[in-house]
Amino acid sequence: MNILLVYPEFPDTFWSFKHALRFIRKKASSPPLGLLTVAAMLPSEWTKRLIDVNVAKLTEKDLEWADYAFISGMIVQRTSARQIIARCKEAGVKIVAGGPLFTIEYAQFERVDHFVLNEAELTLPAFLADLVQGQAKQIYATSEFADIQKTPVPLWELVEMDQYESMCIQFSRGCPYNCDFCNVTTLFGHRFRTKTAEQITAELESLYNLGWRGNVFFVDDNFIGNKRYLKTELLPALIEWQKHKVGILFYTQTSINLADDKELMRMMVQAGFRTVFIGIETPNEDSLTECNKILNKNRDLVQDVKRIQRTGLQVQGGFIVGFDHDTPSIFQRQINFIQKSGIVTAMVGLLQAPRGTRLYERLKRENRLLEDMSGDNVDGTTNIITTMSIDRLREGYKQILQTIYSPQYYYQRVKTFLREYQPPKIHTPLRFQHILAFFRSVYRLGILGKERVQYWKLLVWTLFRRPKSFPLAVTLAIYGYHFRKTCNLHVL
Repeated sequence: MNILLVYPEFPDTFWSFKHALRFIRKKASSPPLGLLTVAAMLPSEWTKRLIDVNVAKLTEKDLEWADYAFISGMIVQRTSARQIIARCKEAGVKIVAGGPLFTIEYAQFERVDHFVLNEAELTLPAFLADLVQGQAKQIYATSEFADIQKTPVPLWELVEMDQYESMCIQFSRGCPYNCDFCNVTTLFGHRFRTKTAEQITAELESLYNLGWRGNVFFVDDNFIGNKRYLKTELLPALIEWQKHKVGILFYTQTSINLADDKELMRMMVQAGFRTVFIGIETPNEDSLTECNKILNKNRDLVQDVKRIQRTGLQVQGGFIVGFDHDTPSIFQRQINFIQKSGIVTAMVGLLQAPRGTRLYERLKRENRLLEDMSGDNVDGTTNIITTMSIDRLREGYKQILQTIYSPQYYYQRVKTFLREYQPPKIHTPLRFQHILAFFRSVYRLGILGKERVQYWKLLVWTLFRRPKSFPLAVTLAIYGYHFRKTCNLHVL
Protein backbone atom coordinates (compact mmCIF):
# COMPACT_ATOMS: atom_id res chain seq x y z
CA MET A 1 0.00 0.00 0.00
CA ASN A 2 1.38 3.41 -1.02
CA ILE A 3 0.38 6.17 1.41
CA LEU A 4 0.81 9.83 0.49
CA LEU A 5 0.68 12.12 3.52
CA VAL A 6 -0.21 15.62 2.36
CA TYR A 7 -0.03 18.80 4.43
CA PRO A 8 -1.89 21.85 3.04
CA GLU A 9 -0.28 25.23 2.51
CA PHE A 10 -0.38 27.99 5.10
CA PRO A 11 -1.35 31.40 3.73
CA ASP A 12 0.90 34.37 4.44
CA THR A 13 0.06 34.81 8.13
CA PHE A 14 1.58 36.18 11.31
CA TRP A 15 2.94 32.79 12.40
CA SER A 16 4.01 31.57 8.97
CA PHE A 17 7.18 33.70 9.24
CA LYS A 18 7.49 33.37 5.45
CA HIS A 19 9.22 36.72 4.98
CA ALA A 20 11.62 36.08 7.87
CA LEU A 21 12.45 32.53 6.74
CA ARG A 22 13.84 33.82 3.46
CA PHE A 23 16.71 35.37 5.41
CA ILE A 24 17.91 31.88 6.36
CA ARG A 25 16.80 30.10 3.17
CA LYS A 26 14.13 28.02 4.87
CA LYS A 27 10.68 27.33 3.41
CA ALA A 28 8.54 26.65 6.50
CA SER A 29 8.62 27.02 10.26
CA SER A 30 8.05 23.37 11.19
CA PRO A 31 6.88 20.07 9.68
CA PRO A 32 3.41 18.51 10.24
CA LEU A 33 3.73 16.72 13.58
CA GLY A 34 0.27 15.15 13.38
CA LEU A 35 0.83 13.50 10.01
CA LEU A 36 4.27 12.26 11.03
CA THR A 37 2.78 10.71 14.17
CA VAL A 38 0.01 9.07 12.13
CA ALA A 39 2.66 7.76 9.74
CA ALA A 40 4.32 5.98 12.67
CA MET A 41 0.99 4.30 13.50
CA LEU A 42 0.47 2.89 10.00
CA PRO A 43 1.61 -0.66 9.17
CA SER A 44 5.38 -0.75 8.79
CA GLU A 45 5.14 -2.69 5.52
CA TRP A 46 3.24 0.18 3.86
CA THR A 47 5.29 2.65 1.83
CA LYS A 48 4.91 6.26 3.01
CA ARG A 49 5.78 9.56 1.42
CA LEU A 50 5.25 13.06 2.88
CA ILE A 51 4.41 16.06 0.73
CA ASP A 52 4.30 19.26 2.76
CA VAL A 53 2.92 21.75 0.22
CA ASN A 54 4.67 24.53 2.16
CA VAL A 55 8.04 23.20 1.05
CA ALA A 56 7.37 21.07 -2.05
CA LYS A 57 4.85 20.83 -4.88
CA LEU A 58 2.29 18.07 -5.04
CA THR A 59 2.93 16.54 -8.46
CA GLU A 60 0.90 14.33 -10.75
CA LYS A 61 3.53 11.61 -10.26
CA ASP A 62 2.89 11.71 -6.52
CA LEU A 63 -0.82 11.19 -7.11
CA GLU A 64 -0.24 8.40 -9.63
CA TRP A 65 1.96 6.64 -7.07
CA ALA A 66 -0.50 6.88 -4.18
CA ASP A 67 -3.21 4.41 -3.20
CA TYR A 68 -4.46 6.68 -0.41
CA ALA A 69 -3.85 10.32 0.49
CA PHE A 70 -3.89 11.14 4.20
CA ILE A 71 -4.60 14.85 4.76
CA SER A 72 -4.49 16.85 7.99
CA GLY A 73 -4.53 20.54 8.77
CA MET A 74 -5.84 23.50 10.72
CA ILE A 75 -8.65 25.91 9.94
CA VAL A 76 -6.32 28.47 8.42
CA GLN A 77 -5.32 25.82 5.84
CA ARG A 78 -8.92 25.26 4.71
CA THR A 79 -8.53 26.72 1.19
CA SER A 80 -5.41 24.72 0.38
CA ALA A 81 -7.01 21.56 1.80
CA ARG A 82 -9.95 21.94 -0.59
CA GLN A 83 -7.58 22.31 -3.53
CA ILE A 84 -5.66 19.19 -2.54
CA ILE A 85 -8.86 17.20 -2.11
CA ALA A 86 -10.02 18.26 -5.58
CA ARG A 87 -6.73 17.14 -7.14
CA CYS A 88 -6.87 13.80 -5.35
CA LYS A 89 -10.42 13.16 -6.57
CA GLU A 90 -9.47 14.06 -10.15
CA ALA A 91 -6.58 11.58 -9.93
CA GLY A 92 -8.78 8.87 -8.45
CA VAL A 93 -6.91 8.76 -5.14
CA LYS A 94 -8.98 7.95 -2.08
CA ILE A 95 -8.76 10.49 0.73
CA VAL A 96 -8.44 9.97 4.48
CA ALA A 97 -8.74 13.20 6.48
CA GLY A 98 -8.20 14.07 10.14
CA GLY A 99 -6.80 16.72 12.44
CA PRO A 100 -8.38 19.90 13.86
CA LEU A 101 -9.81 21.26 10.57
CA PHE A 102 -11.70 18.10 9.72
CA THR A 103 -12.66 17.23 13.29
CA ILE A 104 -14.43 20.58 13.56
CA GLU A 105 -15.71 20.98 9.98
CA TYR A 106 -15.96 17.46 8.49
CA ALA A 107 -19.54 18.08 7.30
CA GLN A 108 -18.20 20.72 4.89
CA PHE A 109 -15.91 18.29 3.05
CA GLU A 110 -18.29 15.97 1.18
CA ARG A 111 -15.63 14.68 -1.21
CA VAL A 112 -13.51 13.05 1.48
CA ASP A 113 -13.80 9.24 1.47
CA HIS A 114 -12.93 8.58 5.11
CA PHE A 115 -12.70 10.81 8.18
CA VAL A 116 -10.46 9.68 11.04
CA LEU A 117 -11.39 12.31 13.61
CA ASN A 118 -10.47 13.31 17.15
CA GLU A 119 -7.32 11.59 18.46
CA ALA A 120 -5.83 9.15 15.97
CA GLU A 121 -4.50 6.84 18.69
CA LEU A 122 -8.16 5.85 19.26
CA THR A 123 -9.82 6.18 15.84
CA LEU A 124 -7.07 5.13 13.42
CA PRO A 125 -6.83 1.46 14.55
CA ALA A 126 -10.55 0.91 13.92
CA PHE A 127 -10.26 2.46 10.46
CA LEU A 128 -7.24 0.34 9.58
CA ALA A 129 -8.93 -2.85 10.75
CA ASP A 130 -12.00 -2.11 8.62
CA LEU A 131 -9.85 -1.10 5.67
CA VAL A 132 -8.08 -4.45 5.66
CA GLN A 133 -11.50 -6.15 5.63
CA GLY A 134 -12.64 -3.97 2.74
CA GLN A 135 -15.43 -2.38 4.77
CA ALA A 136 -14.07 0.99 5.88
CA LYS A 137 -16.76 3.47 6.99
CA GLN A 138 -16.83 7.16 6.19
CA ILE A 139 -16.55 8.52 9.73
CA TYR A 140 -14.51 7.33 12.70
CA ALA A 141 -14.93 9.50 15.78
CA THR A 142 -14.75 9.24 19.57
CA SER A 143 -15.54 11.29 22.65
CA GLU A 144 -12.74 9.56 24.58
CA PHE A 145 -9.20 10.85 25.01
CA ALA A 146 -6.08 8.83 24.31
CA ASP A 147 -3.34 7.67 26.61
CA ILE A 148 -0.51 9.54 24.94
CA GLN A 149 2.07 7.53 26.83
CA LYS A 150 1.39 4.96 24.10
CA THR A 151 1.90 7.42 21.25
CA PRO A 152 4.86 6.43 19.01
CA VAL A 153 7.83 8.57 18.02
CA PRO A 154 6.93 10.54 14.86
CA LEU A 155 8.38 9.19 11.61
CA TRP A 156 10.97 11.96 11.18
CA GLU A 157 12.67 10.03 8.38
CA LEU A 158 9.99 11.33 6.00
CA VAL A 159 11.03 14.98 6.55
CA GLU A 160 13.48 17.08 4.55
CA MET A 161 14.84 18.71 7.68
CA ASP A 162 16.92 21.34 5.92
CA GLN A 163 13.72 22.99 4.65
CA TYR A 164 12.51 23.89 8.17
CA GLU A 165 13.49 26.40 10.83
CA SER A 166 12.42 24.17 13.73
CA MET A 167 11.17 20.72 14.59
CA CYS A 168 8.26 20.07 16.97
CA ILE A 169 7.25 17.58 19.63
CA GLN A 170 4.27 17.25 21.95
CA PHE A 171 4.58 16.65 25.68
CA SER A 172 0.96 17.09 26.76
CA ARG A 173 -2.65 17.41 25.64
CA GLY A 174 -5.61 19.02 27.37
CA CYS A 175 -5.95 22.19 29.43
CA PRO A 176 -7.30 22.66 32.97
CA TYR A 177 -8.69 26.11 32.15
CA ASN A 178 -11.89 27.06 30.35
CA CYS A 179 -11.45 30.27 28.33
CA ASP A 180 -14.68 30.59 26.39
CA PHE A 181 -13.09 31.54 23.03
CA CYS A 182 -10.64 28.61 23.00
CA ASN A 183 -11.37 25.23 21.38
CA VAL A 184 -8.46 23.35 22.98
CA THR A 185 -10.69 21.68 25.55
CA THR A 186 -13.21 20.82 22.81
CA LEU A 187 -10.48 18.96 20.93
CA PHE A 188 -8.41 17.59 23.83
CA GLY A 189 -10.47 17.87 27.02
CA HIS A 190 -9.79 19.40 30.44
CA ARG A 191 -7.75 16.54 31.87
CA PHE A 192 -4.06 17.30 31.46
CA ARG A 193 -2.35 14.25 29.92
CA THR A 194 1.40 13.94 29.54
CA LYS A 195 3.99 11.73 27.94
CA THR A 196 6.77 10.36 30.10
CA ALA A 197 10.15 12.03 30.34
CA GLU A 198 11.61 8.93 28.68
CA GLN A 199 9.29 9.39 25.69
CA ILE A 200 10.31 13.01 25.25
CA THR A 201 14.03 12.35 25.45
CA ALA A 202 13.59 9.46 23.01
CA GLU A 203 11.87 11.79 20.53
CA LEU A 204 14.62 14.37 20.97
CA GLU A 205 17.25 11.68 20.57
CA SER A 206 15.66 10.53 17.32
CA LEU A 207 15.83 14.10 15.98
CA TYR A 208 19.41 14.53 17.14
CA ASN A 209 20.52 11.24 15.58
CA LEU A 210 19.06 12.37 12.26
CA GLY A 211 21.30 15.43 12.40
CA TRP A 212 18.94 18.07 13.75
CA ARG A 213 20.74 20.91 15.57
CA GLY A 214 18.12 23.68 15.56
CA ASN A 215 15.13 24.80 17.60
CA VAL A 216 12.43 22.46 18.84
CA PHE A 217 8.89 23.69 19.48
CA PHE A 218 6.95 22.01 22.26
CA VAL A 219 3.49 22.42 20.72
CA ASP A 220 1.60 22.00 24.01
CA ASP A 221 -1.22 24.49 24.49
CA ASN A 222 -0.06 24.99 28.08
CA PHE A 223 3.29 23.39 28.81
CA ILE A 224 3.08 24.09 32.56
CA GLY A 225 -0.28 22.41 33.16
CA ASN A 226 1.42 19.96 35.56
CA LYS A 227 4.16 21.90 37.32
CA ARG A 228 5.01 19.10 39.72
CA TYR A 229 5.75 16.62 36.95
CA LEU A 230 7.81 19.22 35.12
CA LYS A 231 9.97 19.92 38.15
CA THR A 232 10.46 16.35 39.29
CA GLU A 233 10.56 14.43 36.01
CA LEU A 234 10.66 16.18 32.62
CA LEU A 235 12.87 19.22 33.24
CA PRO A 236 15.53 17.26 35.18
CA ALA A 237 15.59 14.77 32.29
CA LEU A 238 15.94 17.58 29.73
CA ILE A 239 18.68 19.25 31.78
CA GLU A 240 20.61 15.97 31.87
CA TRP A 241 20.02 15.39 28.14
CA GLN A 242 21.33 18.86 27.29
CA LYS A 243 24.64 18.12 29.01
CA HIS A 244 25.58 15.82 26.15
CA LYS A 245 24.04 17.75 23.25
CA VAL A 246 24.87 20.96 21.40
CA GLY A 247 22.64 23.23 19.36
CA ILE A 248 19.12 22.31 20.55
CA LEU A 249 16.95 25.02 22.12
CA PHE A 250 13.24 24.92 22.96
CA TYR A 251 10.23 27.20 22.87
CA THR A 252 6.65 26.59 23.94
CA GLN A 253 3.33 28.02 25.17
CA THR A 254 2.45 28.63 28.82
CA SER A 255 -0.01 30.52 31.00
CA ILE A 256 0.90 33.75 32.82
CA ASN A 257 1.20 32.02 36.20
CA LEU A 258 4.64 30.88 35.07
CA ALA A 259 5.74 34.24 36.49
CA ASP A 260 4.79 33.04 39.99
CA ASP A 261 7.29 30.18 40.04
CA LYS A 262 10.95 31.23 40.06
CA GLU A 263 12.21 27.66 40.37
CA LEU A 264 10.18 26.51 37.37
CA MET A 265 11.44 29.40 35.22
CA ARG A 266 15.03 28.72 36.28
CA MET A 267 14.72 25.03 35.44
CA MET A 268 13.12 25.74 32.05
CA VAL A 269 16.00 28.03 31.11
CA GLN A 270 18.54 25.47 32.32
CA ALA A 271 16.76 22.81 30.23
CA GLY A 272 17.15 24.94 27.10
CA PHE A 273 13.89 26.91 26.84
CA ARG A 274 14.32 30.40 25.44
CA THR A 275 10.85 31.62 24.40
CA VAL A 276 7.32 31.24 25.74
CA PHE A 277 4.07 32.34 24.11
CA ILE A 278 1.47 33.56 26.62
CA GLY A 279 -2.15 34.51 26.02
CA ILE A 280 -2.34 37.93 27.65
CA GLU A 281 -5.56 38.73 25.74
CA THR A 282 -6.41 42.15 27.20
CA PRO A 283 -5.61 44.63 29.99
CA ASN A 284 -9.39 45.11 30.43
CA GLU A 285 -10.43 43.23 33.60
CA ASP A 286 -14.11 43.22 32.59
CA SER A 287 -13.21 41.54 29.30
CA LEU A 288 -11.08 38.98 31.12
CA THR A 289 -14.11 38.15 33.25
CA GLU A 290 -16.31 37.99 30.16
CA CYS A 291 -14.12 35.37 28.47
CA ASN A 292 -13.43 33.47 31.71
CA LYS A 293 -9.70 34.19 31.56
CA ILE A 294 -9.67 34.20 35.34
CA LEU A 295 -6.00 33.31 35.59
CA ASN A 296 -5.04 36.70 34.14
CA LYS A 297 -7.20 38.76 36.52
CA ASN A 298 -6.02 40.76 39.54
CA ARG A 299 -2.41 40.71 38.39
CA ASP A 300 0.17 43.26 37.35
CA LEU A 301 0.56 41.68 33.92
CA VAL A 302 3.37 44.01 32.83
CA GLN A 303 5.46 43.09 35.86
CA ASP A 304 4.64 39.41 35.35
CA VAL A 305 6.03 39.63 31.82
CA LYS A 306 9.16 41.45 32.95
CA ARG A 307 9.76 38.88 35.70
CA ILE A 308 9.74 36.13 33.09
CA GLN A 309 12.03 38.13 30.77
CA ARG A 310 14.56 38.63 33.57
CA THR A 311 14.96 34.88 33.97
CA GLY A 312 16.13 34.48 30.36
CA LEU A 313 12.83 33.76 28.63
CA GLN A 314 11.50 35.92 25.83
CA VAL A 315 7.73 36.41 26.11
CA GLN A 316 5.61 36.39 22.97
CA GLY A 317 2.05 37.50 23.56
CA GLY A 318 -1.45 36.98 22.20
CA PHE A 319 -3.94 39.87 22.39
CA ILE A 320 -7.61 40.19 21.46
CA VAL A 321 -9.93 43.14 20.82
CA GLY A 322 -13.66 42.96 20.20
CA PHE A 323 -15.00 41.69 23.51
CA ASP A 324 -18.46 42.92 24.51
CA HIS A 325 -16.90 44.96 27.34
CA ASP A 326 -14.36 46.67 25.09
CA THR A 327 -14.86 50.38 24.50
CA PRO A 328 -12.93 52.55 22.02
CA SER A 329 -10.34 53.19 24.74
CA ILE A 330 -9.15 49.58 24.46
CA PHE A 331 -7.08 50.27 21.36
CA GLN A 332 -4.73 52.74 23.02
CA ARG A 333 -4.69 50.62 26.19
CA GLN A 334 -3.49 47.63 24.16
CA ILE A 335 -0.79 49.74 22.50
CA ASN A 336 0.37 51.09 25.86
CA PHE A 337 0.50 47.64 27.41
CA ILE A 338 2.42 46.08 24.54
CA GLN A 339 4.98 48.89 24.46
CA LYS A 340 5.46 48.99 28.22
CA SER A 341 5.79 45.22 28.56
CA GLY A 342 8.43 44.86 25.87
CA ILE A 343 6.56 42.00 24.22
CA VAL A 344 8.20 42.25 20.81
CA THR A 345 6.19 39.52 19.11
CA ALA A 346 2.65 40.69 19.86
CA MET A 347 -0.08 38.87 17.96
CA VAL A 348 -3.21 41.03 18.04
CA GLY A 349 -6.44 39.71 16.58
CA LEU A 350 -10.14 40.42 16.49
CA LEU A 351 -12.23 38.14 18.68
CA GLN A 352 -13.40 35.07 16.77
CA ALA A 353 -15.69 32.21 17.82
CA PRO A 354 -14.43 28.75 16.80
CA ARG A 355 -17.01 26.00 16.49
CA GLY A 356 -17.44 23.96 19.64
CA THR A 357 -16.44 26.71 22.07
CA ARG A 358 -18.63 28.18 24.79
CA LEU A 359 -18.37 31.52 23.01
CA TYR A 360 -19.70 30.00 19.78
CA GLU A 361 -22.66 28.43 21.56
CA ARG A 362 -23.51 31.64 23.42
CA LEU A 363 -23.37 33.79 20.30
CA LYS A 364 -25.38 31.20 18.39
CA ARG A 365 -28.14 31.52 20.96
CA GLU A 366 -27.94 35.31 20.62
CA ASN A 367 -28.04 35.14 16.79
CA ARG A 368 -24.71 36.92 16.60
CA LEU A 369 -22.75 34.50 14.42
CA LEU A 370 -21.64 35.23 10.88
CA GLU A 371 -19.75 32.90 8.52
CA ASP A 372 -17.09 30.47 9.73
CA MET A 373 -13.91 32.02 11.08
CA SER A 374 -10.88 32.25 8.80
CA GLY A 375 -8.42 30.80 11.30
CA ASP A 376 -5.99 33.64 10.55
CA ASN A 377 -5.29 35.52 13.78
CA VAL A 378 -4.38 38.85 12.22
CA ASP A 379 -6.40 39.20 9.01
CA GLY A 380 -8.80 41.74 10.57
CA THR A 381 -11.87 39.52 10.22
CA THR A 382 -14.34 38.19 12.76
CA ASN A 383 -17.24 35.76 12.55
CA ILE A 384 -19.31 37.48 15.25
CA ILE A 385 -21.58 40.51 15.41
CA THR A 386 -19.75 42.72 17.88
CA THR A 387 -21.26 45.18 20.33
CA MET A 388 -18.90 47.89 19.11
CA SER A 389 -19.63 48.91 15.53
CA ILE A 390 -17.57 46.81 13.15
CA ASP A 391 -16.24 49.91 11.39
CA ARG A 392 -14.99 51.38 14.67
CA LEU A 393 -13.53 48.03 15.69
CA ARG A 394 -11.62 47.61 12.46
CA GLU A 395 -10.44 51.21 12.57
CA GLY A 396 -9.11 50.71 16.10
CA TYR A 397 -7.57 47.37 15.19
CA LYS A 398 -5.79 48.97 12.27
CA GLN A 399 -4.56 51.69 14.63
CA ILE A 400 -2.99 49.08 16.92
CA LEU A 401 -1.12 47.31 14.12
CA GLN A 402 -0.03 50.52 12.42
CA THR A 403 1.43 51.68 15.71
CA ILE A 404 3.09 48.64 17.25
CA TYR A 405 4.65 47.46 13.99
CA SER A 406 5.78 50.86 12.76
CA PRO A 407 9.60 50.94 12.86
CA GLN A 408 9.65 53.62 15.57
CA TYR A 409 7.48 51.71 18.02
CA TYR A 410 8.75 48.26 17.11
CA TYR A 411 12.43 49.01 17.57
CA GLN A 412 11.69 50.92 20.75
CA ARG A 413 9.94 47.79 22.05
CA VAL A 414 12.94 45.62 21.19
CA LYS A 415 15.14 47.86 23.34
CA THR A 416 12.58 47.77 26.17
CA PHE A 417 12.74 43.98 26.07
CA LEU A 418 16.54 43.78 25.87
CA ARG A 419 16.89 46.06 28.91
CA GLU A 420 15.05 43.45 30.99
CA TYR A 421 16.26 40.26 29.33
CA GLN A 422 19.04 38.29 30.97
CA PRO A 423 20.69 36.08 28.32
CA PRO A 424 21.25 32.52 29.60
CA LYS A 425 24.79 31.23 29.78
CA ILE A 426 24.06 28.39 27.35
CA HIS A 427 24.26 29.57 23.75
CA THR A 428 23.95 27.76 20.46
CA PRO A 429 26.98 27.73 18.17
CA LEU A 430 27.03 30.39 15.48
CA ARG A 431 26.10 28.71 12.20
CA PHE A 432 26.40 29.79 8.59
CA GLN A 433 22.67 30.51 8.36
CA HIS A 434 23.01 33.05 11.20
CA ILE A 435 25.81 34.85 9.39
CA LEU A 436 23.80 34.75 6.18
CA ALA A 437 20.75 36.19 7.96
CA PHE A 438 22.81 39.03 9.41
CA PHE A 439 24.23 40.15 6.06
CA ARG A 440 20.84 39.84 4.40
CA SER A 441 19.35 41.98 7.16
CA VAL A 442 22.06 44.59 6.60
CA TYR A 443 21.13 44.74 2.93
CA ARG A 444 17.35 44.43 3.23
CA LEU A 445 16.79 46.45 6.41
CA GLY A 446 19.91 48.54 6.88
CA ILE A 447 20.32 49.72 3.28
CA LEU A 448 17.02 49.31 1.43
CA GLY A 449 14.55 49.37 4.32
CA LYS A 450 12.49 52.33 5.43
CA GLU A 451 13.48 51.36 8.96
CA ARG A 452 17.23 51.63 8.28
CA VAL A 453 17.75 54.45 10.84
CA GLN A 454 16.05 52.47 13.61
CA TYR A 455 17.83 49.29 12.51
CA TRP A 456 21.31 50.77 12.82
CA LYS A 457 20.47 52.54 16.08
CA LEU A 458 19.33 49.23 17.57
CA LEU A 459 22.43 47.34 16.45
CA VAL A 460 24.81 50.01 17.75
CA TRP A 461 22.90 50.31 21.04
CA THR A 462 22.89 46.53 21.50
CA LEU A 463 26.56 46.19 20.61
CA PHE A 464 27.53 48.64 23.37
CA ARG A 465 24.79 48.03 25.97
CA ARG A 466 23.77 44.37 25.49
CA PRO A 467 26.51 42.72 23.39
CA LYS A 468 25.48 39.16 24.41
CA SER A 469 22.04 39.83 22.91
CA PHE A 470 23.32 41.04 19.55
CA PRO A 471 22.22 37.90 17.59
CA LEU A 472 18.80 38.13 19.22
CA ALA A 473 18.51 41.81 18.26
CA VAL A 474 19.22 40.91 14.62
CA THR A 475 16.63 38.12 14.76
CA LEU A 476 13.98 40.45 16.18
CA ALA A 477 14.74 43.07 13.51
CA ILE A 478 14.09 40.38 10.87
CA TYR A 479 10.87 39.38 12.63
CA GLY A 480 9.73 42.98 12.47
CA TYR A 481 10.21 42.96 8.72
CA HIS A 482 7.96 39.89 8.46
CA PHE A 483 5.30 41.35 10.74
CA ARG A 484 5.13 44.59 8.76
CA LYS A 485 4.83 42.72 5.47
CA THR A 486 2.08 40.49 6.87
CA CYS A 487 0.12 43.34 8.46
CA ASN A 488 0.36 45.41 5.28
CA LEU A 489 -0.93 42.47 3.27
CA HIS A 490 -3.98 41.86 5.43
CA VAL A 491 -4.99 45.06 7.17
CA LEU A 492 -2.92 48.17 6.53
